[in-house]
Amino acid sequence: ERVVIDGERYVLKHISFTDDWLMRASSDLTGREVILWESGLLHSLPPSIDHATVGAARYDSPDGPRAALLMNDVGPWLVPEGDAKLPLEQHLHFLDHMAELHAWFWEWTDTVGLMPLAKRYLLLHPDVELSEAALGSEEPIPKLIGEGWRLLPNRAPRTAKIVLPLLTDLRPFLKAVEATPQTLLIGDWKATNLGTEPDGRTILLDRAFPGVGPACSELAWYLAINTDRLPHSKEDTIEAYRISLERHGIRTEPWWETQLSLALLGAVIQFGWQKVLGGDKELGWWEEMANRGARYLT
Repeated sequence: ERVVIDGERYVLKHISFTDDWLMRASSDLTGREVILWESGLLHSLPPSIDHATVGAARYDSPDGPRAALLMNDVGPWLVPEGDAKLPLEQHLHFLDHMAELHAWFWEWTDTVGLMPLAKRYLLLHPDVELSEAALGSEEPIPKLIGEGWRLLPNRAPRTAKIVLPLLTDLRPFLKAVEATPQTLLIGDWKATNLGTEPDGRTILLDRAFPGVGPACSELAWYLAINTDRLPHSKEDTIEAYRISLERHGIRTEPWWETQLSLALLGAVIQFGWQKVLGGDKELGWWEEMANRGARYLT
């Protein structure tokens, strides 16, 4: 809802497990975005990040518990919808501010009950289609998730042999990736959740998946979900992020190659279904990354 208070424009976002299939898929019963507010984590973000939130509250409704976020109306500065390439300068600022956020919370541990790492990687599991169908949900994405995973063995058999067993038992992957440095992962760095304030700060909205995890996991998510909007190659994007991480005080040796390879494999665990439904070139790149990451499993 759009609201005006004392002449200032705001957006009131309602959060409900009943209404949101992603909350159900991530077992978010109470609204992790509200936990971020209540815990004070939003207030402690680096100054380059504008979370836009000015208040949060929980309330009861006939459908069950709900929550609401009151946010500044930052619509004029958000990335437009569509498939247009991001301006290179803005893209590089997003990566730099992502790296600054990760450096800010380096070796952070979760004491407030945010998203477990296993749930982050199983968010788009094949069972999401079945659980949503059982509820009578008409959401289209869970159906596509199921369709994509069913196609994986035929379209990418080598990748299927790596990824499908991990969707059944994620422990080998978690053991490997948790042995690398961890930080706070704050949200869904999808282009349309991002924007740039006139003062240069990065707007970061829809923080539904916060929790502790490897920094490269957020980078890999950014690569996977924004593929069509990247203004340069994935390799250039990775290198730009690494340079920024170093600039913000994090030494990337000796852990970088291990974590990056595992995180890119992790993105296939999350988005393999989507890449199967796309073009051969895109699928081929992620197949190569899955194969590279599998070498680090124990």
